[in-house]
Amino acid sequence: MHKSFTDQLGNEIMINYPPKRIISLVPSQTELLFDLGLDQEVVGLTKFCIHPIEKFAAKQKVGGTKKLKIDIIRALKPDLVIGNKEENSRADIELLQQEFPVWMSDIYNLEDAMQTISDLGNLVDRQPEAAYLNHLINAGFRDLQTLALEKAIDKTVAYVIWRDPYMLAGRDTFINDILQKIGLRNIIEQNRYPEIKLSQLKTKSCELILLSSEPYPFKEKHIKEIKAVLPNTKVMLVDGEMFSWYGSRLVKAVQYFFEFQNQLLDK
Repeated sequence: MHKSFTDQLGNEIMINYPPKRIISLVPSQTELLFDLGLDQEVVGLTKFCIHPIEKFAAKQKVGGTKKLKIDIIRALKPDLVIGNKEENSRADIELLQQEFPVWMSDIYNLEDAMQTISDLGNLVDRQPEAAYLNHLINAGFRDLQTLALEKAIDKTVAYVIWRDPYMLAGRDTFINDILQKIGLRNIIEQNRYPEIKLSQLKTKSCELILLSSEPYPFKEKHIKEIKAVLPNTKVMLVDGEMFSWYGSRLVKAVQYFFEFQNQLLDK
């Protein structure tokens, strides 16, 4: 059966429904597809789609999110390719769109993420499973917001994703929305991921600096480096997947953020 869908960039695609050969180009969306029960249907993924690891190991890799191996994708003969506007390169996607049905997500906040879970549930015929995930995510983040208010968690924060040069998550990002949901205020005013010198943070009365585990793998030694410039600011290492993966990982993120909020109160 053929069925028509419109993706989040307004592209209309026609697919064999339900799709039987899916390639996912985004780690968080790959994990979601597996959690929706599509172990057999997912035939290809990127080298960064590491969760769950045993399923990652068994599947054909189609390159990195920004540098796809188009020949491998062609050889897999997908009846659906799933990507994301920010994570994949436009040139790769436009090339694939000429040959295959490509469904694209475009995500800036938690509500967009839940819409994507719902949309993908419809796309792959897993509506009840997608609705259940969204129920858990919605209830969990509602509780997190309530707790942030009740416990008066209201700290100014900078979220660092890269070093040399330092790059931070700005406004108009999924990370920024998650920070707000758990009671933190991003001191970065610019959109997307601006470069910034640590000395610039001195003037911004930043109470908390979060060093992400990805895409740059920050470690304990980097805390010292930052404390040397900002001795009065609390610096913490955080799990970047919890702040930036927008699929079913959000269910696990709820528990992570409950513990994270408690850490902020303890110190």
